[in-house]
Amino acid sequence: MTMSAGWYLRRLSRMRPREVGGRVGDAVRRRRWRSARPDCPSVTGARFTAVLPAETIAAVPPDAAKRLIAEADRLMAGHAEYFGVDRDDLADPDWWYDPKTGRRAPWGYAFDVPYRNEASVGDIKQIWELSRHQYLTVLAAAYAITGDERYAERVAAHLRSWWAANPPLRGVHWISGIELGIRLLSWVWIRRLLDGWPGAAGLFEGNPVAVNQIWHHQRWLAAFPSRGSSANNHVIAEAAGQFAAACAFGWFPSSARWRADALRSLERHLRGNTFGSGLNRELATEYHGLVLELGLAAVAEADAAGRPVPASIRLVLLRMTDALAAIVDSRLRPPRQGDADDGHGLVVDGAGTDRWASLLATGDAVFGRLDWWPAVTGTDVRTPLLAALIRPTAPAVSRPASRPAHFADAGMTILRGPAEIWCRCDGGPHGFLSIAAHAHADALSVEVRHDGVDVLADPGTFCYHGQPEWRQYFRSTLGHNTLQLDGGDQSVSGGPFLWTRHARSNVLVADTSGASDGGTARWCAEHDGYQRSVHRRRVDLTAASQELRVVDEVRGPRQAVHLAFHLGPAIAADLVGNRAVLTWTRDGEDRSAALDLPRQLRWRAHRGESDPPLGWYSAGFGRKEPTTTLIGTGFADGAEGFTTVLRFRG
Repeated sequence: MTMSAGWYLRRLSRMRPREVGGRVGDAVRRRRWRSARPDCPSVTGARFTAVLPAETIAAVPPDAAKRLIAEADRLMAGHAEYFGVDRDDLADPDWWYDPKTGRRAPWGYAFDVPYRNEASVGDIKQIWELSRHQYLTVLAAAYAITGDERYAERVAAHLRSWWAANPPLRGVHWISGIELGIRLLSWVWIRRLLDGWPGAAGLFEGNPVAVNQIWHHQRWLAAFPSRGSSANNHVIAEAAGQFAAACAFGWFPSSARWRADALRSLERHLRGNTFGSGLNRELATEYHGLVLELGLAAVAEADAAGRPVPASIRLVLLRMTDALAAIVDSRLRPPRQGDADDGHGLVVDGAGTDRWASLLATGDAVFGRLDWWPAVTGTDVRTPLLAALIRPTAPAVSRPASRPAHFADAGMTILRGPAEIWCRCDGGPHGFLSIAAHAHADALSVEVRHDGVDVLADPGTFCYHGQPEWRQYFRSTLGHNTLQLDGGDQSVSGGPFLWTRHARSNVLVADTSGASDGGTARWCAEHDGYQRSVHRRRVDLTAASQELRVVDEVRGPRQAVHLAFHLGPAIAADLVGNRAVLTWTRDGEDRSAALDLPRQLRWRAHRGESDPPLGWYSAGFGRKEPTTTLIGTGFADGAEGFTTVLRFRG
């Protein structure tokens, strides 16, 4: 997908003058850097001292180590999967190759590469993901656990190959700051995990090519930070990677300045990107996880190097961890809200390790769990590694005495009922900053689970670039469990990562205590996204009857209505008239529910349709599968509301 001139004009309209000035300066700098390529300053006597404390590896749980080794052996055999695409070329990878399209990114000055154009470059995320080198951190961790030098030698061979194929400012891997920041963080951990290998120093501090790469990565990040309307999770990854490298690889004349600047940026943007309640302002749950991982990794480097960090950084990470503990369901799954691209800050675990359980385990080790936190029974490798470096702290602040259910600043409300009924109600801001890049047009949507199974599901994300009709569907109003008027979205899209008008939501009622006492929990909110009309939704969860009642009202002129309910992929639906009987299996047990839909609307089930897209669920980036979507069509004239009742059985 190549952006049009109109997109750039719309994008420009969302910038403030200071950001425009900064971007003009960036453009001038890019032109100058085309020919002005300074040499890395000479480094003598460099040492790596940010090693793991003794006995750290011994603290890794055996089952987590077993999963890690299985993953490492799969990588050694050349196999991996990225975004639903299997790769079998990892024994000797082509760093510029996209296995999804079969295309290879062109060579040239980095800022000339049209990375958004899939026809000429390929799927950029497929190309970039391998070069985050997080699979190499897995191999390095396998060496640290087993002492098997095969893993270390493969890591060294791939790093030398990458450094040779990607000289500074040449090619697709020098375009995006988030890629450079995460790659630096991977290199720090690779060096740490390989410390017992005799070749570690010769691969890094004793290797002029490696030193040159590390210096140029940090010089790049210092020059081109994400700015203004783009200062979301990207700028945190840039700052975390820069800070980590400046702590662990502090060998250069500029290291102290880079470290100080990165720490200031990290502190500022962690605060700016996080609500006071602890939820991430992008309102995209996977980016909450990414930012939390990056923040914890940065604090680990500070503590390993004996560098102080502002107390505000630890406080934000504490609040993010408490918020995560509050919003997960009975199976430790958080909401599926906003964009998700499967991005991680630090990977040292094998397949099957629960990301969210891992983060809660780390939070317990670093901050201490609260009595209301859900139990974490899974194990991971990352927690003992981070806990060995991070100084345990108990910030002198009050923490929630009971499990929060309503996050007023983020507009998120969690209703909980018996039999592990979990319902997320969305009455928050459309997104973060003027472009709300990772937002979906999902105002007043609901997401309902029963014992961790998606019943009324948020369909997910699926893709970013290259497939505009799918990108549009997965973030559309019709693609969520809410109401659409006159065939349009509540918020107006200006392109794949750009919204030019944002719906404004207002929560009117958030009484979350009723269901826990055997009564009824209530939520009500409205939004103004349709301009001529106001959509108001009320949700009641009654414990005694295991019943969820949703009432939609439209105040305004008569308009066409589409009311959507997306079922999870495990749910089978038998729709007759305005009633759907839902069935599924959980842990070998048959479950069921009845969904009574508004009689004023004509109901039809859709599944796996492509022209236009409808009836899909994306479990992860690049993957989609057919699921059932129930669409009711008709008209809203303000005379009465539309009532939907979901009753769980047994």
